[in-house]
Amino acid sequence: MSEAYGATIAKRGLARRLRELRVGTGYTANQVCDRLNWGRGKVGRFEANNWVRPELSDIRDLARIYAGSDLEELEELATRARQRAWWRDYPDVFHNEFPGYEGDASSIRVVMPLVLPGLLQTLPYMQALLSTGQQSPEWREQALRARLRRQQILERDDRAPHLSALITEASLMYEWGDPGDRRAQLRHLLTMSGRPNVELRLLRLSDGLHPGMSTLVNIFEFPGGEPCMVFLENDADIQEIDDPGKVEAYGEIFEEIRAAALSAADTAAHLESLIAKLE
Repeated sequence: MSEAYGATIAKRGLARRLRELRVGTGYTANQVCDRLNWGRGKVGRFEANNWVRPELSDIRDLARIYAGSDLEELEELATRARQRAWWRDYPDVFHNEFPGYEGDASSIRVVMPLVLPGLLQTLPYMQALLSTGQQSPEWREQALRARLRRQQILERDDRAPHLSALITEASLMYEWGDPGDRRAQLRHLLTMSGRPNVELRLLRLSDGLHPGMSTLVNIFEFPGGEPCMVFLENDADIQEIDDPGKVEAYGEIFEEIRAAALSAADTAAHLESLIAKLE
C-alpha cells in the first residue's frame, strides 16, 4: 500500500473548494442535490469532508452547475484524494484520518505530558505501552505495525516533516521493561534530537508546574497554504479541530509550554545524565 502523500489534504481542500463554489452560486446544499437528483445530504457530506474517496463523476456533475468552477483544478484534487494510503488497511486502529494528516504535514508540533510521542518511541516502549490497554493481542499487533509505519515519515529524504516535541521528565520516570530497554529509549530520544528536522525539549520535574500540564495535543501545518489542524488525543478518542480560532489558541499554548521547557541543547545534556544513571 502506498504512502499516498498529499491525498488527505487534497481531499480536505477539495471539500472546502466545493463549498466555496456552491456558496458562490447562491445555491443551498439541498438545492444542488435536487438539481442532480441526488439524495439530500450528499453535498453536505462532501463539504464536511465526510467521504473516503471522491468519485470523479460526482465532481464533474458539480463542476457543471457551479459557475466559475475550474474542472481541471477539481479533477486534479480529486485524483490526488483518491490515492489509497497504507493506513486504510488499519480501520480498527485508526478511526479518523489522523495518520493521513500527520503524513502530509510539513511541520508537527506535539505536547505529551505523560507518554512519549509515537513518532519517537522504540519498539520495546511501544510493546510495553500497548500491553497496558484492554485490547486484544490481535489489535495490539496491528497497532504496533501501524505505529512503526507512521515513524517512517521522519525518514523521508525530501518531504520529512519538522517535528517539535515537548515531553516531560515524568514520562521518563516510569519503570517498564528492564533498565536496558529504558536506556535504549533514552538513547533513541537523544539520537533523534540530533537530527536537523527534530527539536526535542524537556520539562523537568525540578522546575515545578508549567503551562499545559493537562495538554496532549498534535498541531499539524501543511504545505501549499492548506490551513493548520489540531488533534487532541486521549485513551478513548482522537478529536479533530480545524476551527481557525481554536487552532491559533492551541498554537499559543504550545509556544507557552515550549518557552517553559529546557532548550534543545540542555535537553540533550539532561538525557545524557539520565542515561548515565541507568548504566
